[in-house]
Amino acid sequence: MSTVSRAVKSTPSVATSRTRADRATSVNKPPSFKKSQSRWGRAFAAPAVIGFLVFTLGPMVASIIISFTDWNIGGSPHMAGLDNYQKMLADPKFYHALKAIVIYALIAVPGTILVAFCMALLMHRIRRGVGLFRTIFYLPVLVPPVANSILWMWMYDPTAGILNTILKFLHLPTSQWIYAENTAVPSIALMAMWAFGNMAIIFLSALQGVPRELLEAAEMDGANAWMRMWHVTMPQISPIILFNLITGLVGAFQQFDTAFIMTSGGPNDATLFYVFYLYSKAFTDGQLGYACALAWVLFLLILVATLLVFRSSDRWVYAGGAK
Repeated sequence: MSTVSRAVKSTPSVATSRTRADRATSVNKPPSFKKSQSRWGRAFAAPAVIGFLVFTLGPMVASIIISFTDWNIGGSPHMAGLDNYQKMLADPKFYHALKAIVIYALIAVPGTILVAFCMALLMHRIRRGVGLFRTIFYLPVLVPPVANSILWMWMYDPTAGILNTILKFLHLPTSQWIYAENTAVPSIALMAMWAFGNMAIIFLSALQGVPRELLEAAEMDGANAWMRMWHVTMPQISPIILFNLITGLVGAFQQFDTAFIMTSGGPNDATLFYVFYLYSKAFTDGQLGYACALAWVLFLLILVATLLVFRSSDRWVYAGGAK
């Protein structure tokens, strides 16, 4: 072996020297520096942890305990076991509120997903002014619930509302909208579809992520636009559909402010949604124990509905090239 070869082998590389130096530096860091890092990390995490314990976990635990009491506002709580839950099973308004919110969810969630997907598809196809359309479509989400409700109350006015005015102009029958029992829930669901901006933006990002080569390959195989949409685009964005379905379902079951502002649960309790009924039991009737029991039943209902959607997703959601 030559002298040059031995010299090259015996000389450590620059990278090896740097690695050893870095290791030595990390090993030789003073303990005070590591303790300082640990203290700062705990200090920055403390507000979030304290906030979670005080404003989330604490009230949740308290509500579980209260649900097993007969606590009314102005009185002292006493343990009542399962009385509140047994009372719920015999309460006709509980079933009425549950039925109202299920009907609302069955109309509002699929309708909002459909409208959001169509608007996202429109934004995906156009080449100019996408930012303007995004802003316009997202504006209803930014409108406060009170202003939004007042606006739609004016639109739903049976005599001077713009919707009935348009129907009269088209020589179509008018509607009582939120002022009739049979149309109140669909009218509020229609109002919910107006705030499709969040879902539309999410759908748009999903459509932009569909591989173009898949669409081109399907087109070369003779697939028309509908076939490409159904067999290529829809499977690719199915995880996003699942996400929007679950978030929409959770939000729909918690519908409150619109019914509270626009109809106060009427007419004839037609829009007495579940959370509205819970609110009235807690702060109108003062039955805090019963209201907490209603809240935990709602939690279980949302959990079961979410799990059912997840279980069904095995049949229609494609992830990583497989169902």
